[in-house]
Amino acid sequence: MKHFTMAAVAAMSVLTAACAGNIGANDYATSNANKVNQAQPCTVLSVRQVQVQNSGNTGAVLGSVAGGVAGSQIGRGSTAGVLGALGGALVGGVAGQLAEDGLSSQTGYEYVVKLNNGSFVTVTQGSDVLLTPGQKCLVLYGAQARVIPY
Repeated sequence: MKHFTMAAVAAMSVLTAACAGNIGANDYATSNANKVNQAQPCTVLSVRQVQVQNSGNTGAVLGSVAGGVAGSQIGRGSTAGVLGALGGALVGGVAGQLAEDGLSSQTGYEYVVKLNNGSFVTVTQGSDVLLTPGQKCLVLYGAQARVIPY
């Protein structure tokens, strides 16, 4: 049973790490490739560094399962096993959520841009492309909006 517990914890770590999606201007999901998006010229008005965090709870769920399995191995009696499972699930859930938050948090930038038609929009994206106020750019509309140099 020790091997199962260790495998469950390892699987939780791998799955939690996989939750961190790429949010950069140069990152495209395969489902967004080969699609036409609208683009509009704009000028960057302001740039603000932000933290983009995952809003899911996969880490908590996987941590609870792994912690419950590990905790159930405590003691020989049925009461000790149940209490161990409950305590392990609680601790594992908290640890799993903290791990997911830490692994999936990314630094990005929020851009406020003025479109050439006079309207304003904001786009938040990863830190792989840094634009500066006054820079001429294009806003790309689509499943994942982005601002790129013009």
